[in-house]
Amino acid sequence: EHTRLAGRVRRLAEATGGSSPPVLPGETPARTRETRVLPMIPEIVTAIPGPRSRALADELARYESPNVTYLAPDFPVFWERAEGANVWDADGNRFLDLTSAFGVCGLGHSHPALVRAAQNQAGQLMHAMGDVHPAVGKAALCRRLSELTFERWGEGRGQTILGNSGFEAVEAALKTSYLHSGRRGVIAFTGAYHGLGYGAVETSGLPSFREPFRRQLGGFATLLPYPHCYRCPFGVCEGYRLEGATFPNCSTRCLENLREQLETTIARREIGAILVEPMQGRGGLIVPPLDFLPLLRAVCDEAKILLIADEIYTGFNRTGALFACDHSRVVPDLLCLGKALTGGFPLSACVGRRSVMAAWPRSEGEALHTSTFLGHPVGGAMALAALELHAAPGQTAAVVATGKGLRAALDALVSPAIGQVRGAGLMLGLELVDATGAPDGKLAGALVRQGLRDGLILLADSPAGNVLALAPPFVISDEEIAFTAGWLQENLTSLRGSIS
Repeated sequence: EHTRLAGRVRRLAEATGGSSPPVLPGETPARTRETRVLPMIPEIVTAIPGPRSRALADELARYESPNVTYLAPDFPVFWERAEGANVWDADGNRFLDLTSAFGVCGLGHSHPALVRAAQNQAGQLMHAMGDVHPAVGKAALCRRLSELTFERWGEGRGQTILGNSGFEAVEAALKTSYLHSGRRGVIAFTGAYHGLGYGAVETSGLPSFREPFRRQLGGFATLLPYPHCYRCPFGVCEGYRLEGATFPNCSTRCLENLREQLETTIARREIGAILVEPMQGRGGLIVPPLDFLPLLRAVCDEAKILLIADEIYTGFNRTGALFACDHSRVVPDLLCLGKALTGGFPLSACVGRRSVMAAWPRSEGEALHTSTFLGHPVGGAMALAALELHAAPGQTAAVVATGKGLRAALDALVSPAIGQVRGAGLMLGLELVDATGAPDGKLAGALVRQGLRDGLILLADSPAGNVLALAPPFVISDEEIAFTAGWLQENLTSLRGSIS
């Protein structure tokens, strides 16, 4: 069976012009330049999952909580190493990663500058006392985050609270909002994903995460509809797109409806902030209308409340701008960052206007919000290296160009299963539908599984699980894009027929 699959993958490569440079077991692929490896299509040498992955899954099942890792006869594979846009599993199979490992590795897996930063820092100082005796790089990191956000936006100095995971940045923002206004309420949106700590999950718009813990949540969040031009929550189906624009332009009636709901909520509840993803990821790769963020900024200014932008996924060029809010030229009061901030180490940041961060009391020897690993020196060193790469001249333009190539390849796909191709930069999604136009989560799941067998690492997003998410590393090549498009065209047809 694995021989048949490997042959199928090679035939697809030949049809799309892909190439597979020879790589000996354990050997690192040759580089064309330091930041890019040679394009490589998948190479499958065992059944998927292979014997080592299956053995590791059996071991994990015995020792890990059953809720964490999804284990099935055909899922998952266990990663052993990765470079560029490619991942090798424990059985020596090579995969093309179309997820950037949850959006973390935008610069590419094992980017040499990030590896050097981690190795050099770990060899010198592995751990410090973040809120007592910090590592020397902590000040430089906070300064650089200020320079790339509020100072770049012409808003003066920004100040930062560092954390470990994305949800910690969100919860730091929620605490900041409360200290700033004394108002506990927060407006968030349907389809939102802000992480799974109790404060973050309270603002989640995905019921699967909220409902099991609803009775323990604080009840401070109000969820309003997130503008979604393909599946309009306001029931408007005409005139919803400006063809050729990066972002759609929604019907005026929709935004007027949303403004009314915002103003009514603020009048009835003690609201201190609006928390929003400038573009939703797990909610279904939803690009809101271009006027959406300016509307939120205007409402916040009028009500004297804070605008919190969750850019944990969209930050650092993922959408073809350094931050997704740059598309609308909207400056938030608090900005939540993570994932690509380090390219592979747990580190997050809540960066805020200096005037807003002044709501926190000055430390008198005991921090009001902290953690043991706050400002970890290895993560900080990697973040400083990553920020230089993200801010380098030409980096944003390169993502835009590669994103246009991937978008063109997706737009060229012909299948009644594709309801909409959407996204920005290298954060794109295929909304899959059945014959009635309803979300087709079964097809998306089948594509994720078949992709794994054929050497593609994919994810499906949205509450219905029907949006195939494509967020590859920025170093994905034209050949790898062509291979992906060829594989999608073949499998959208064959798998839709097999599960209908």
